[in-house]
Amino acid sequence: MPNASDDLFTREDPIFANKELLEINHLPGEGRIVGRDDEISNLATAVNPAIFGQSPSNVLIYGKTGTGKSLCAKYVSQRLVDTAEEEGVKATFAYVDCAQDTTETQAVQTIADSVNDPAVTGIKVPDKGLSTSTYYKRLWRILDSLYDVVLIILDEIDKLSDDDILMQLSRAGEAGKISGCKLGVIGISNKIQYKDRMDERVKSSLCEREFVFPPYDANQLRDIMDARSDAFRNGVLDPSTIPRAAALAAREHGDARKAIDILRYAGEIAQSMGANTVKENFVTQARQRAETDRFRELIRGSTPHSRYVLQALAILSLSNQQQDGFRTSRVYEVYENICRQQGSDSLSLRRVRDLLKEHAFLDIIEQSKHSGGSAEGSYTKHQLLEDPDVVKDVLTEGADV
Repeated sequence: MPNASDDLFTREDPIFANKELLEINHLPGEGRIVGRDDEISNLATAVNPAIFGQSPSNVLIYGKTGTGKSLCAKYVSQRLVDTAEEEGVKATFAYVDCAQDTTETQAVQTIADSVNDPAVTGIKVPDKGLSTSTYYKRLWRILDSLYDVVLIILDEIDKLSDDDILMQLSRAGEAGKISGCKLGVIGISNKIQYKDRMDERVKSSLCEREFVFPPYDANQLRDIMDARSDAFRNGVLDPSTIPRAAALAAREHGDARKAIDILRYAGEIAQSMGANTVKENFVTQARQRAETDRFRELIRGSTPHSRYVLQALAILSLSNQQQDGFRTSRVYEVYENICRQQGSDSLSLRRVRDLLKEHAFLDIIEQSKHSGGSAEGSYTKHQLLEDPDVVKDVLTEGADV
């Protein structure tokens, strides 16, 4: 009697040959990063002194999500480490995701732990339990005992709760915290206005060089996806599928991460339909699914009232499509209506303001300050950054969202 599981699972994937190639961090073609030659060259020039054991420039990189900022920073840092070794210079780099390590203590612990070699230094860097100053002292000792040069990449630097770690890192040498090691910081932000809210002292020492990464155009996105086409089995990609996905992504956002997601989803749609090829018309379905899944992930675990606030903004956006943002008081009115429909007591206006700030922190909405003159003073407007149709669909799927 045949095993019942034989009919349940497919042993050979008819669409994908190596799905891992559709991960954004994968570097195809011997590490070649498509469409970012100038940005890589500029970044390499800024940190070039490090290969001789000298201080690299501190760098701030701006650009929208999915424009290759993190990928290029890691790539240049790794190349620098390898080249410095050939010159007899001990170098390394540390990567911090500031969206995850938002506090000064978390960030300095991550840096110290990633560059430490306890077998050589005899220094322990526990996950928690030490004061911030103790983590710093251990970090300085580790750097001086192991390295000539260290680059520290602070990704999504705008998510840090304050500038304190930037002050410490950018001035460690001149403050005498480290003597044998040179330190360079590469800050990465999706927000071009991030520098405006920086402490002036930090700004002067951190922003020695600034680079803006533009969105990818359709040709670059096509090259990026072509470089990953080995993820699919031979012959399954319709010739027009990648050009269609590239054109769609370039027109909407120029985001390589989203473009690759669309291509992967198109393959999964082909899979689910039992199709032999990934057709061009699957791309439109894939785009909607990619946006929906990404937004669903963003609000996973959020409270009902957090979702009601977003729902209010989506309703306003859909019924007033020419308007660029809505005042807090208008959002609150619609939010109260939703609460009544749900049979729920509404939160205070102040609490709703806090929820809107949380959504702005996650880049789901954008907030802007306006002045109404002496008659009405200043006020805040809120605008959805997500597709309001996607937001409305996800939020009305059910309470399990």
